[in-house]
Amino acid sequence: MMQKSHQTHVEGQFGPRAQAYVASSVHAQGADLGYIGEVAAAIRPACAIDLGCGGGHVAYRLAEHAAQVTACDLSADMLKAVAETAAARGLANIDTVRTPAENLPFETATFDMLGCRFTAHHWRDAKAGLREARRVLKPGATALFVDVVASADPLYDSHLQVVETLRDTSHVRDYSLAEWTVMLEQAGFEVTGVRRWRMQMEFSSWIARMATPPTLVAAIRAVQDSASADVKAYFEIEPDGSFMLDMALMEARAA
Repeated sequence: MMQKSHQTHVEGQFGPRAQAYVASSVHAQGADLGYIGEVAAAIRPACAIDLGCGGGHVAYRLAEHAAQVTACDLSADMLKAVAETAAARGLANIDTVRTPAENLPFETATFDMLGCRFTAHHWRDAKAGLREARRVLKPGATALFVDVVASADPLYDSHLQVVETLRDTSHVRDYSLAEWTVMLEQAGFEVTGVRRWRMQMEFSSWIARMATPPTLVAAIRAVQDSASADVKAYFEIEPDGSFMLDMALMEARAA
């Protein structure tokens, strides 16, 4: 059997589900998207980048205020869906580029704003991806990173990584806020603000969006059912498997 690289595996996981991520209410809505739009409105960037665009929801918000937006993703199918959606919305200032985050095909200091939402936990090398994010930004540019964040408590961290990987085997890691801060600073960013909230993952739509195989769905439910009372309380695990995730928006400046 031919073994797939991590990059190929990520493409295979998300390509067939491109339209699901364009339509996903979890990804298409949220106060964090509104805030990204507010920041873009204040900056009015000439060139903005949506790094790991997925369904393109950050790109659509940026495009309302930026002269030009580049939406990047590994998946050609995702990019096709983004281009079609942008065209349908009359957003002619979005272009798409197929690329891994760790090796961006852009000149240094190309962009003056960056949005990156719900993608870094899939990167093979998050530190390299953040270094590339800093490289392609102009000094002083604003970057907004949104993602699921892991607890600093090893018990809750372990449970989160297990269910995330069972649901999507291309998952790498949800990082803690402390890990994010260190990685951003090492990449050349100054963290200027953090916003935190919790979001419920409705179980049936959560697994349907990723087309998780039944055997792995059963494994997730077994892990949830056999978890300690502490874990069940922290994640607010419900009888149907729905649970709460910790989210964060990290605002940073390219130093």
